[in-house]
Amino acid sequence: MAALRKLARPLLAAPFVSVGLRTLQRPEAVAEVSRPAVRVLGKHVPLLAARDPLQVVRVAGAVQASAALLLATGRAPRVAALTLAAALVPTSLAAHAFWTVEDPEERARQRARFLTDLSALGGLLIAAADTHGKPSLAHRSRRALAHRHPVRTVRRPLEAVASRTARRAADVASALPGPR
Repeated sequence: MAALRKLARPLLAAPFVSVGLRTLQRPEAVAEVSRPAVRVLGKHVPLLAARDPLQVVRVAGAVQASAALLLATGRAPRVAALTLAAALVPTSLAAHAFWTVEDPEERARQRARFLTDLSALGGLLIAAADTHGKPSLAHRSRRALAHRHPVRTVRRPLEAVASRTARRAADVASALPGPR
């Protein structure tokens, strides 16, 4: 399974690296398409409302390329996959809104691209859920709560330790040669 992950993660990340780097190099083309999405996001995220769409697109491209490289190399793959998934949703809705297109051929092309993005979103969600064969944090937490020991008071263990220590000291003293 580890070999499969080493192959699958770079394959899943490759298009995101490419698109992220292309967006960093030529943000103008993407900024024009993403202008409505930035406007809508600006209503919910005040920080984005004051920003130039070109700047938002550059940051999104950098985040996308960085997260894709992290996913491809296996560094923080779950966080990277979630980041890419979160970035993919508004991008797909803005760039491939096939339901707004009148031309049947262009609508079919945009629908195909939207469905491709949808399948990539599914792959990213699977990658985000992949725990590498280790139990998830939620599982480990539930298990720890189910197997916790009852809390004892501090006094009883201290009394037990003191009496054991006193007995051992008496045993050692009786074994030593010399006057008593």
